Amino acid sequence: MIGKLKGVIETIGESELILDVNGVGYVVAASARTLRHLPGLGQAAVLHIETQMREDSIRLFGFLAEAERDWFRLLQSVQGVGAKVALAILGALSSADLASAVALQDKAAVARAQGVGPKLAARIVAELKDKAPLVGAAEMGLPGSAGATPALEGAANDAVLALVNLGYARPQAAQAVAKGAASLGAGATTAALIRLGLKELAQ
Repeated sequence: MIGKLKGVIETIGESELILDVNGVGYVVAASARTLRHLPGLGQAAVLHIETQMREDSIRLFGFLAEAERDWFRLLQSVQGVGAKVALAILGALSSADLASAVALQDKAAVARAQGVGPKLAARIVAELKDKAPLVGAAEMGLPGSAGATPALEGAANDAVLALVNLGYARPQAAQAVAKGAASLGAGATTAALIRLGLKELAQ
């Protein structure tokens, strides 16, 4: 299994690239977002690799960040989502945007990806809400995340930790705090986020 490749970018196509690693050219499929953010031709690059083996082929999928690779794997745990659809979603949404969409159950955001209809988008956010990694306000793009004050990020993170200490699972706590932060805006305090989080979790 190949987990990571470091080499020189030889070509970049619409859906894949060739990475030259010590004279061996690896064909690596990638999302449109990853391909856009690659260095130029002839430049060095490091890709986190997901290897998928079939009876008649071996395919490599490349990602600039491990978080994107983790989402690629997680998305394919949902019925109806294969590698092509997973890459389409990651091409339309960054890891942070996807985390936010799952936390806020925003199926419309996921449905923007090519090949993802409303029903599949609803299934994705519903099935992944308990599996998604814990993310902070900045990673989810919540109010205050862009040019955010450390206080808001700290408040959101502290609220999640407080709910976890009360016995709630991290994914549910993160989702509840995300909704509270979206509702209260940039002035949200830890106490207010905890109160709204508890109210959300009690429903």
